[in-house]
Formats: sequence, structure tokens, C-alpha cells
Amino acid sequence: MSIPLDPLANRLDWNLLRTFMVIVQEGGITRAADRLLLKQPTVSAALKRLEARLGQKLIERNSRSFRTTGAGETLYRECVEIYGNIARVGQALREVPDEVRGTVRVLLASHVVCPLFDDVLSEVHRAHPAIDFGLEVMPSPDIIQAVRRKAASFGVCLVDETDPALDHERVFREHFGLFCGRRHRLYGRAGLALADLRGEPWVTFQTDQPDRPLRPVALLRLRERLGERIIGVSSELHEVRRLIIAGIGIGPMPIHAVERDVRDGLLWRLPPYADPPAIDAWLVTNPRARLNSAERALLAHLRAALRRTPESERTFPRPPGVGGRRLSLTPPSLHRDHGRG
Repeated sequence: MSIPLDPLANRLDWNLLRTFMVIVQEGGITRAADRLLLKQPTVSAALKRLEARLGQKLIERNSRSFRTTGAGETLYRECVEIYGNIARVGQALREVPDEVRGTVRVLLASHVVCPLFDDVLSEVHRAHPAIDFGLEVMPSPDIIQAVRRKAASFGVCLVDETDPALDHERVFREHFGLFCGRRHRLYGRAGLALADLRGEPWVTFQTDQPDRPLRPVALLRLRERLGERIIGVSSELHEVRRLIIAGIGIGPMPIHAVERDVRDGLLWRLPPYADPPAIDAWLVTNPRARLNSAERALLAHLRAALRRTPESERTFPRPPGVGGRRLSLTPPSLHRDHGRG
């Protein structure tokens, strides 16, 4: 329901009110005209129009005196209040930040399990609820090419060789262990050595090669003469996990990403138990890309989180003695189909 306006409000002109306020402040038509950079007849005519619209005499003036009437004093006080409110409008608008909105397209390499990244997404959503997120999973080499082409806001992926055209910042470090499923003959056996794994069929990621992002895993395999028969390959972590659980072969998995699978008895950890291969996940951005406000906001929050979080708290599994909350993992039945590499 609309509130009816006072008829006087429709007749008033702020320019007339402002002119009247300056006349009173300057104590005369001539000085008011000088301040307003107007001609004296223009200011005098404005005062007459305002008095006519209000039906009130506002100023008594002659050659010897200049004074405001009672109505003029009342109007002057209101004009000063109105002017103060209008002057504060600009300041108020400057203090209200522009709403950050837009779409952020983030490319992720296989199952990026990193509480810091999840916390940043939550933080940005709370701060900027108008942002839309598009998360896509693809192999790391494809992510790097997409970021280079400016087809994505940024990527979090594995990097085997830095691209000089892009910026790289380490997000977290993960360690890969070797695992088998409970259908495998090695399941449940303790005290195994790497030599016990030789000759076992191998399932792995497409990037398990000396010149690809999983180079440390490939070098371990070649050095220890493991995986000479590779019978299962996928770019998706979920599918490599499926093959291992099915007993098709043994294979590498990020230790922290399958922590619950081990607790639930779906997977069994195999050697090496000490010094497993370490793989870094990197934030990859294109410094020449023109980002929208949403993309800039997410990157700023992520970089701030990286600066304030020690690398020891971004290493998984966490080194002994490192504090921080325990990693929360999605139950195996709810794992999304993500790819590694």
C-alpha cells in the first residue's frame, strides 16, 4: 500500500530550497549570487518562486535590513537538515561495497581432497552469495592448457613442468601409497617388502609416467621393477580405486584420500610404508587473463588462506606433531567420480 504524498512535496524544488539556504547563510541576495555563481536577478527570482509555492513570506528585506521571518527560520532549519542528509548520501554509497557477482569456473585435477580449499569456497560463498561456482574435473595437462587459453578462471592440478606463461602456487602436498583390495592375495598381510610386490598386476593413472605429473610414482615403480604388467588404467581416481577394490591389481592412491577406505576394510596399505612418493597440487593462474569480480574475490581468498596456513598443515597425511583439525573424508559410497592427474 503506497503512502499518499503531501501535495507540498510535489511542488518543492530542491534547487529553490538550496538557493534559499545560501541566501540566509550569506545574509543577502548579492553575496548568495556570488557564491552560487549566478546572476543576482536569477537568485531574487528563485526566492520569489519559493515564497509563491509556499504561500509564505520568508525574508523581509529593504535597503537597510535583511531578516528571515518566522516561516523563513523554520524553513532554513529544515533546509540545513535536508542538505546534510543529501551530503551523506554520497558517503553512504561509497561505504557500501559493490555486490560481487558472476561465475567462477574452476578446473580441478582428480579428487582434490584439501580442507583449506573447501573452507575457502565456504568463506567466499558467505561473503559473496551472488557468486556462481562451476567446478570441473579433468586431467592436469588439459587444465594447464585451458588456463593458458583463458578458458577457465584458474586450476588446481598436478604440474610436471612449470609453464613460464602461467603463475604457480603450491596449494598442498599429498603422498601416494600402494594399495590392494580385500579380494587380492596380499590383503591383510603385514611385514611385506617391495620385493613381494614384483610380478603383481598393476592398475594406475594415465599420468603414471616418468614425463607426466605422477613422475615420483612412476620412478618408484620402475626403480623397484613393479607394475611390469599394467592391466588397468584410468584418468579418474574413482575408477582406479574401483579396480583396486575389485582385486584387479595393486596400485597407487593418495593416502589421505582413501583413509576411510582403509578403515572400512576396502583397501589394504602395501609398502613402501616410509617415504612414500610426494606429489604437489598447484594453483595455476594466467596473469594475462581478465578476471571478473567473482574470480578476483575467490582468488584473493584462496591466496590469503595459503599465506596464513603453514605448509606443514597443507601436507597430507599430516606430519607427526602438526596441529590442525583432522581431515574429513567423504564416505566411499558418496565419492564422486573424479580423476587423478
